[in-house]
Amino acid sequence: MRFFKLTILLALALIFSSACSIISLTNRATQGAQPGTEPTQAPAQEPPPAATCVPQRVETCFTASPDEPIEILGEIPYTSPFFLNTISQPFVLLEDEAGFVRRDKEFIFPLESQTLGPVKIEGDGKLSFTLSLPSAPNATQVDVDNNGKDDLGVQVFAVAYWSNIWGDPFLEERDGTGWSTAYTSVIVDPEQDNEIIGGTLLVWSPDENQGFPSGFGADGKLFTEDDPIAPVPAGYSLVDLKSEPFRVYKERQPNLTLEEGAGAVKDFSKLGYGAAFHELFQRASVEYPFTVEKGIDWAALEKDFQPRFDRVTNNQQFYRTLRDFAFSIPDGHVNLTLDRDVFFEDYGGGLGLVLKRLSDGRVIAAEVLPNNPAEQARILPGAEMRSWNGETLDAALKKVIPGFGPYSTEHTRQQAQVSFLTRMPPQSTVQISFQNPDSAQPQTKSLNAVVEYDSLFRTIPSFTADPVELPLYGEIMEGSGLGYIRINTFSDDYNLMASMWDRTIKNLIDNDVPGLVIDLRVNSGGSLGLAMDFAGYFFDREAVLYENHYYNENTGKFEPTGYPTRIRPAPLHYKGPIAVLVSSDCVSACEGFAYAMQHDQRSVVVGHYPTAGAFGEVGLGQYSLPGDFKMQFPTGRPVSPDGKVVIEGVGITPEIVVPVTLESALGQIDAVLEAAIKALR
Repeated sequence: MRFFKLTILLALALIFSSACSIISLTNRATQGAQPGTEPTQAPAQEPPPAATCVPQRVETCFTASPDEPIEILGEIPYTSPFFLNTISQPFVLLEDEAGFVRRDKEFIFPLESQTLGPVKIEGDGKLSFTLSLPSAPNATQVDVDNNGKDDLGVQVFAVAYWSNIWGDPFLEERDGTGWSTAYTSVIVDPEQDNEIIGGTLLVWSPDENQGFPSGFGADGKLFTEDDPIAPVPAGYSLVDLKSEPFRVYKERQPNLTLEEGAGAVKDFSKLGYGAAFHELFQRASVEYPFTVEKGIDWAALEKDFQPRFDRVTNNQQFYRTLRDFAFSIPDGHVNLTLDRDVFFEDYGGGLGLVLKRLSDGRVIAAEVLPNNPAEQARILPGAEMRSWNGETLDAALKKVIPGFGPYSTEHTRQQAQVSFLTRMPPQSTVQISFQNPDSAQPQTKSLNAVVEYDSLFRTIPSFTADPVELPLYGEIMEGSGLGYIRINTFSDDYNLMASMWDRTIKNLIDNDVPGLVIDLRVNSGGSLGLAMDFAGYFFDREAVLYENHYYNENTGKFEPTGYPTRIRPAPLHYKGPIAVLVSSDCVSACEGFAYAMQHDQRSVVVGHYPTAGAFGEVGLGQYSLPGDFKMQFPTGRPVSPDGKVVIEGVGITPEIVVPVTLESALGQIDAVLEAAIKALR
């Protein structure tokens, strides 16, 4: 409601400040009345159109058409699993397309041009919106008629969905620049550097003497020199880019559907099992960005898996085959919906035993949960596992296929193998040789697995987090006087996180906090843009980090987007020394933040292990498959200015590697935090 009211106030302000209404009404109350009769009330008449005066910079007036657009209604369908993360101060924007006209991806939407409209969540993958149009907009005037003369020009708009993150309700540079490529009234082509190729534009002309393209021209691009030109009426006009020539029309309340764009889920759910895999494979195998680095033989995979999928007869078989296919690609961003029944059959049994591997190679019982087989066998916390079903621990661990795979790095996979060593089908029997910390000799016992997941959840830090904990926590640590910030995610309410971050950094600066620890050890990622904005608070100069390359169907090559990921200085600047804490549970956008913080040696990275090393961009690689299964493949290849792939398959390696000791594995000390404090001192 707040944004609806704001939109009305803005529209009224624009109407009364930018327009003059010259309305002459003829009184017809007595016309045609017979002598000796009382005057009768004449039928209500539509007032003639108002003459609209344009702001002072354009000295002209025009008479509005009865069909002059006054309000745009519409829907925003979505399929992307990430879309609802943006529902934080959402709105539709009358988006100034001067950025596209000039092909300027850094174009900042002028504040005075921003007309906002409310959106409403309708459910079933859809939003609706209303956008009231100002009588005379105040966006960028662009001369697009290619006649070689300086003309007043027109204002060009798309209707686009936005979500405000930083500052006031309007967009600023950190919220976004350029032009929208998704959830917009136009259609863009990612294979042509996001050229507009269809959809609907809204054009506002100050008079009837302005020209606008009536087609794409020989080069197939809009707003270039070969465009055919036709006059446009004064005021607002809608331009249907799907027609040839373009259809220019007026409609008082047009209804538009905003296009989801290339990020829409590729839906193969209505196909048969074999056909769905074929379609998935044909796209994913060519768009996958790390084929060379990971040594993937796609032809061999197709030869192996296509016949298996062709033989599938039910959803459970389909899932198991999909899981085998996913596990054959060592990439933590290759994700598949979890089938709970299959997971239960394979991994639903546990012992109430949480294992951890120490840096000296030993595998110990980090936790023994009460009323479970491990406790009943008198295994104590700190006990060393000596053998597993008659094999050495190393031999047994090598056979483990972790149920949450695949993984981008070997160190992450090995940690998962330790976690899943104790997972097995319910009622399974396992023989364990262990040595308790108070015993001089190992003992061997047989344990029967029971249905329990608590011990597995203990190995996934995000599962054990307080469900009402805020996404960001900060304090000044007692004793050291250093600042401490824990970032739990980059995928929460973006506006809330931005406000909390800005306030936290301001408090650090205002209180002259001499050093800062940023804890990223449990952060599964989210918005990389938000992560880069956070990093900007620690730098006073802009720096380009990398650029995503995507497969281009037209050229058959991976090509850059022309819009690199960079650090941009924020309005506040914290200058003190920084230590960043990482672990293998720091994934994706979390790794991007840590990578940014390493730039120019701005921080020291501390941890037991490197980060997960899963960094391929995934927004364009979403699939819907039979059986209501969803699958994800990365499509973006992050390449540094010197041509190297960043983060993927390696992770962010700590500069200070902290050994995993018995005390730290048992949770008796936070050795990583202690090492960071020591480094800052």
